[in-house]
Amino acid sequence: MVTQEVPCISRCIEEVHSLDEFSTSYKEVLNTSNMKMSEVSGVMVKADIKPKSIHHAKKWSDDVENLYRFQQAGYRDEVEYKQVKQVDMVECWPETGFVKKLQRRDNTFYYYDKQRECEDKEVHKVKVYVY
Repeated sequence: MVTQEVPCISRCIEEVHSLDEFSTSYKEVLNTSNMKMSEVSGVMVKADIKPKSIHHAKKWSDDVENLYRFQQAGYRDEVEYKQVKQVDMVECWPETGFVKKLQRRDNTFYYYDKQRECEDKEVHKVKVYVY
């Protein structure tokens, strides 16, 4: 009896070992925790991503403020701006995080203040794209 159980145990150990190797390589392939945010956004910029859906903003927030600024300059959002202008970073105010300067498609610049520029009556015109 002992001789019959040993081959089964060794076979099971081999199967577990092979599964362990597979799971390790699987984790290595899908490990995105080592990627930096700029690398991920760089991939998004080069991929020419199109939005899946759109809705209008209901109330003001920091994100709506930045979307307002991009849309004033003629872009959907930061993703499209980076695709068209092929830049890695957008200049922002360090105090507020709002966009500071954008270059339009005709190469003229828009300069924005540190404070909020999107008034309450303009919020409903801002389009929020979902990717």
